[in-house]
Amino acid sequence: MRILLADDHQLVRDSIAGFLRAEPGFAVEVASDFEGALGLVRQGPRFDVILLDWMMPGMNGLQGLEAMKAASTGTPVAIISGTAPRQVAEAALASGAAGFLPKTMSTRTLVAAVQFMAAGEVYAPMSLMTEREPATATIGGAQLTERETEVLRFLCEGLANKEIARRIDLQEVTVKLHVKTLYRKIGARNRTHAAMLAKEAGLF
Repeated sequence: MRILLADDHQLVRDSIAGFLRAEPGFAVEVASDFEGALGLVRQGPRFDVILLDWMMPGMNGLQGLEAMKAASTGTPVAIISGTAPRQVAEAALASGAAGFLPKTMSTRTLVAAVQFMAAGEVYAPMSLMTEREPATATIGGAQLTERETEVLRFLCEGLANKEIARRIDLQEVTVKLHVKTLYRKIGARNRTHAAMLAKEAGLF
């Protein structure tokens, strides 16, 4: 199975590609932006599944999805994202995406989702489509999920990503994604700034 993975975040791109390449019969090509992905599709040969990061340069949301679908007629094109909300997932699926894959999903689920889409089915995680994770804390108007609040608490304690991953039983790359999302939500420049904002908000 030939898979195209396009994501501008090198750590995420390398991690996901590594997971997929470890599967027997999986071959993965990667691109760091939308134009690079489009170029690989136009060069051929045909891919079996295409995974596009929702926020990467050149993607422009649904425009990128439509352009890739047009360039790769008949190939399942799915969206991957670490931050997009349920509304984005619904819009992408309504526009013909073969699936919507959170970057925090487990390796086994990722592989199963790719196989599912290659078989012509549409994949969306039930948890994303049927539930909204309740907010447990607010900083400067930004509502944090339970997991983000937990990660922020450990940041305030001075723990490194590897230590946080060990504490909450996640992969380190997943913790890094949560930290990145957290920074964007609360407007933090770095770990120290995030801890300062949490303290000012009286969270910990």
